[in-house]
Amino acid sequence: MKTTILTTGMLVAALFGAQAQKIKGSDTMLPLSQKEAESFMKSNPSQTLIVTGGGSGVGIAALLEGTTDLAQSSRKIKFDEKQKLQEGGKSVKEVIAAYDALAVVIHPDNKVSNLTREQLEGIFTGKIKNWKEVGGDDLKIIPYSRETSSGTYEFFKESVLKNKNYVNGIMSLPATGAIIQSVSQTKGAIGYVGLAYLNKSVKAVNVSYNQGKTSVEPSIANAKNKTYPIVRPLFYYYEVKSEKKVKPFLDYVLSTEGQKIVSEIGFITLK
Repeated sequence: MKTTILTTGMLVAALFGAQAQKIKGSDTMLPLSQKEAESFMKSNPSQTLIVTGGGSGVGIAALLEGTTDLAQSSRKIKFDEKQKLQEGGKSVKEVIAAYDALAVVIHPDNKVSNLTREQLEGIFTGKIKNWKEVGGDDLKIIPYSRETSSGTYEFFKESVLKNKNYVNGIMSLPATGAIIQSVSQTKGAIGYVGLAYLNKSVKAVNVSYNQGKTSVEPSIANAKNKTYPIVRPLFYYYEVKSEKKVKPFLDYVLSTEGQKIVSEIGFITLK
């Protein structure tokens, strides 16, 4: 359904020369932007929005190249990206659209239920190689990561690994859906996904940021009450000179109706 609406939007833009608005970037934000765009276009039939993923870095690069109106990003814009935009004579604005909790996921048959931040760091940097080292079965750990252009990759590295490098040769996957699929099919697997992507084919582990004293389940309620530690803002970036074009959509996302969609998709609202 989503694809049909957006594809139709592309055809309309092509056939009638409509000034389609392009949104590109974060795969985490893809379901949110698609749903917001669909709803916005229903209320504003003269508007055409085309939403694509590719990763936060890809969206920000497209903003630099002038091939997107809005970059969706699950991480803050980097200093060097900002510099490149400024060198290109572009000034950007940032809007926080929602918040997201990152869930650590394992195979449903894995008996491990709780992991500390230190254990997660050990697993993803390659120091911990077997599930028996963290209370599981004698089974090799197979960590999955997002690829380097992903904001989720960056945020997990910063928040959980404390900027230490991922283990050499880690399995990097291009999209969150691929992480879910791979973890659900691999006994020793572990990965990380945005809360909105959680489903019954994987098991989310409780996480502790106080060395195991308290382990907290990844949920919207726990993210809202700030007991769950791996939470991040989700951003839209745009060039100042495009403000008039993008503002109606951004206002919609920030409205009561738009924030209701945030909640329905499985993200955390601004209020």
